[in-house]
Amino acid sequence: MVLSRLLFSLLNNQQLIEKLAESRPIRRAAQITAFAITKAQITGRDAAAKMLKSETLQQIRQETTGKIPRDPGELARRARRVRDTFVNEVKEGLRDASRQVKNKDK
Repeated sequence: MVLSRLLFSLLNNQQLIEKLAESRPIRRAAQITAFAITKAQITGRDAAAKMLKSETLQQIRQETTGKIPRDPGELARRARRVRDTFVNEVKEGLRDASRQVKNKDK
């Protein structure tokens, strides 16, 4: 109880907050936080752009723009094509990732 009152009074002291904000560790923590947020945003944009360019997504769009076939055989063929494209993209992604790891180690 005493500790919480002490912390409350320190956090409500405007001069102390200003001095802490100007201190080197707090500024550095803010820089690291801003860097991490910016890096995450860039990575997210890159991943979204890569996904929109993916052959699987394009194929799914193409397959769904037409009528949905009533014939189970045609539906199975379409599903198989989408699955094969997806599997190929996953394999390519794994190859790219392993190449990046190998190049990073060199």
